[in-house]
Amino acid sequence: MPRQYAIYDVFSSDRLTGNPLAVVFDAEGLSGEAMQQIAGEFNLSETVFVLPAQNPAHGAAVRIFTPGRELPFAGHPTVGTAIALAERKSTGDADIDLMNVLEEGVGPVRTVAKLQRGAASFAEFDLPRLASRIDFEVSKDTVAAALQLEPHEIGFENHHISFWNAGVPFLMVPVHDLSVAARARCEASQWEQLAPIADGQLADAYVYCRGGVDHEAHFHARMFAPHAGINEDPATGSAVAAISGAIHQFDELLDGHHALLIEQGVEMGRPSKIHLHLEVDGGKIAQGRIGGNAVKVAEGVLLID
Repeated sequence: MPRQYAIYDVFSSDRLTGNPLAVVFDAEGLSGEAMQQIAGEFNLSETVFVLPAQNPAHGAAVRIFTPGRELPFAGHPTVGTAIALAERKSTGDADIDLMNVLEEGVGPVRTVAKLQRGAASFAEFDLPRLASRIDFEVSKDTVAAALQLEPHEIGFENHHISFWNAGVPFLMVPVHDLSVAARARCEASQWEQLAPIADGQLADAYVYCRGGVDHEAHFHARMFAPHAGINEDPATGSAVAAISGAIHQFDELLDGHHALLIEQGVEMGRPSKIHLHLEVDGGKIAQGRIGGNAVKVAEGVLLID
């Protein structure tokens, strides 16, 4: 049966920037194997398949695939799918806010999409899992070699290499500045030898520094996951969910609300802006939200039963 799909650029207000996402609607009846093959056909960092929700109070169930594997959770698919579903319900003649719950592998994820006439849509979601730190020791030399950097270029202020998981595990690698981040390259075989595993998943590399090319950015980041078929990702919401723990710990965030902007994808020519909001109470992160814009760039019909 023909299945409608749309392609969005996520974490950006401009087409051909941000992180592209394919959303396949009415995916009921597709096997996991077929979904993986379709994701490989699109060959984007992620493809989402929309299915009926198991809980009738929820909006939809979604399965998320990279070209190489299925993910239990990812940020730009969550933002993009929330906006895609809201836009399909909208007549386009009024501004609307639409709350939805998406059933993902990590659990139910509450989303809010904001549609405004004449502007790119925006969506945000509550973190389904708060970031947790996992004990892991690795030398600067080993990590630097895998990223083709020098050991003395790893770390800044009191930020050092750390391992975090908020649904998808990441090894956080702070580097001195933007120039070092720009030179990072991930050597796949070396990374697979050093990277830790959590929840049955090999940790991806998240390289970050303070500041950004955009003067409004608080952090600049790059994400490498060659083992998942992603040499580099333009925007990674699940990594921002994970790094929230590192920012809270190393920057010693005080109680209250913290609004942060993380830029990514600059070196790829696909700049992205990811909004992170944290509520800190009693010295701990009580709540977190991630948000961003998305804009549709294509739509069509998938001729696969």
